[in-house]
Amino acid sequence: MPRAADSPTPLNDDLLAAVGLTSAHRVSGGGTRDHEARPESSAGPVPQPSRRVVKSRIEIVRVPAWDGLPWLVHGFSTRTGGATSAYRPAQRNGELNLGFTASDTPENVLENRRRFLEALGAPPSMRLVTLKQIHSTSVRRIARPSRHDASEAQPCKGDGLMTNTPGVLLGIQTADCIPVLICDVKKKAVAAFHAGWRGTVKRIVENGVGKMRLQLRSRPEDLIAAIGPGIGGCCYAVGEEVRSEFGSQFAYAGELFREVSDSDPIREKYPMLFLTQRPPGHSNIGPSLHLDLMEANRRQLLDAGLRPDAITVIGDCTQCQNNRYFSYRAENGFTGRMLSVAGIRDDSR
Repeated sequence: MPRAADSPTPLNDDLLAAVGLTSAHRVSGGGTRDHEARPESSAGPVPQPSRRVVKSRIEIVRVPAWDGLPWLVHGFSTRTGGATSAYRPAQRNGELNLGFTASDTPENVLENRRRFLEALGAPPSMRLVTLKQIHSTSVRRIARPSRHDASEAQPCKGDGLMTNTPGVLLGIQTADCIPVLICDVKKKAVAAFHAGWRGTVKRIVENGVGKMRLQLRSRPEDLIAAIGPGIGGCCYAVGEEVRSEFGSQFAYAGELFREVSDSDPIREKYPMLFLTQRPPGHSNIGPSLHLDLMEANRRQLLDAGLRPDAITVIGDCTQCQNNRYFSYRAENGFTGRMLSVAGIRDDSR
């Protein structure tokens, strides 16, 4: 999981309101808001987001093209709906935390998972299998329904799951890291991967496709993939050590990073308000280095042999859309978890 970013010092809202001002927005070098303009990679255009399906107050993000596979169950959860009140206790409706976190009760999580699977349309007989994620390259094949299911808070360790066994639903937990789902349309097999920056630089997804080829006899030309909601390049500021790590592994690493500067018109017009915040007070912050983890994992899928048109990028940034998704950075580590799932119906033919 990406580290929580340092929160900026809050502005004095009353003082700003008194002079008719509001807080500033981060802009990139081109002068537009970062989350509104995302440059296309030389490797291909940025795919369009998928549609969203809402059931029983639970919002699930799906890939439209995947709905044509009747044997497949898939979806990316959001934070809407559910029984959790730990993270935003003041709001009227509960939230859909699907991870066994220290701040939520196991009873809430189990109820949230039950609601999520029901809204997903998963058969009652399907068993949810998750991992204790450790930012590794460990990919586990589930050959039969595991004893580590939705009712257990401490499943086996790893960051990838794959199966061709009906009745198993693979689940990856995230709150900024990138979830990647893969489906073999010919072999009726699925895989799910957790890709933070450490897992990405270790090639978790590229290695995972290799293990699908070896253990499930999958062919890259038969694979389709979906890169789910996660922290976007608009928000994911990292250090130079991260750029160095990627530079040592990928020839295209330079295309994954860009520098972003903060432009603050309030700071520029009223520099005295900020003299106690950061010396010299009236200067802009930045530039900061931003990493596009979604594009990094898309490139790995291409290197693994998938066709460009077989890869869907949802594109939603969890930090930008913190009202819809849990975000570790936006909430300084105090947040829930989403689930990204894929499985094979046990009643499929």
